[in-house]
Amino acid sequence: MTNVTAVLEFKLLGFSSNPYCQILLFMVVMVIYILTILGNIIIILVVKLEPKLHSPMFRFLQNLSFLEVCYTTTIVPKMLSNLLAKRKSISFSGCMAQLYYFVSLGITECYLLAAMAYDRFLAVCQPLQYSVVMTDESYTRLAVGSWVTGVFTGVLPCLMISRLHFCSYNLIDHFFCDISPLLKLSCSDTTVTEAVIFVISLLVLPSCFLLTLVSYLFIILTILKIPSASGKRVTFSTCSSHLMVVTIYYGTTIFIYVRPTYGLSSDLNKAVAVLYTVVTPLLNPVIYSLRNKAFQKALEKTLFGHHRLHSS
Repeated sequence: MTNVTAVLEFKLLGFSSNPYCQILLFMVVMVIYILTILGNIIIILVVKLEPKLHSPMFRFLQNLSFLEVCYTTTIVPKMLSNLLAKRKSISFSGCMAQLYYFVSLGITECYLLAAMAYDRFLAVCQPLQYSVVMTDESYTRLAVGSWVTGVFTGVLPCLMISRLHFCSYNLIDHFFCDISPLLKLSCSDTTVTEAVIFVISLLVLPSCFLLTLVSYLFIILTILKIPSASGKRVTFSTCSSHLMVVTIYYGTTIFIYVRPTYGLSSDLNKAVAVLYTVVTPLLNPVIYSLRNKAFQKALEKTLFGHHRLHSS
């Protein structure tokens, strides 16, 4: 008979056991985390302070920036403390909480990126109808809908995983509590849980990705019809940068979640997970805002406007 004892904590194996590698990784991840938090907070503040940026496009960006701060904070601080700690552990309840926030925020991001793509589709492809269709009410409905859907969709997979039996072996071969390593660790029959998670992943990820992709396809086709080269360049530079974020985010998450969990190399799993938990939250503010002229002007005004006022 299997020895089913209540696991009170898990040990996270994380990355290389070489202390020099761990210190180097700590420093790199710490710098990326600080830049991510600063970058996203700057976006939130600039959009709030500059009335010209109170359009749905920038308010969606504000939502995305807030989400990225929460998303990366769910994973990175614990990852950093474990890189330096001798005892790399996380309590069972802490692990389930981390899993829930990670899953629900990830789902919210999928819907937010789809809503942002729809907003850009309306602005580029139907500019005359944009202000009629994308009202404050429409924006609020899409933004709140993205958050609510993410929060509720994340409950079922996390609840099912928390009810699985974990026997005395409690080593998680990952740097955070992710779905795949927890399923591998369980001594229960995980068939139903895996099937439910696979179906949810299949409903959320490819559907949001296709919606986003179709929106950008229409945008690109519309751009190609713009007669002036400069008009084409401006519109395309904004959309191509958005598309880059979307491709990196969906490429990595679909690779991990919309496939069976067996036969997945844990090192590959960890490397891909670093991309969407550490790197993408930094790329989003850089790509979405720094290549946008209106945002650059607002940032300059926020940073230097007050200084000029005082100096005059």
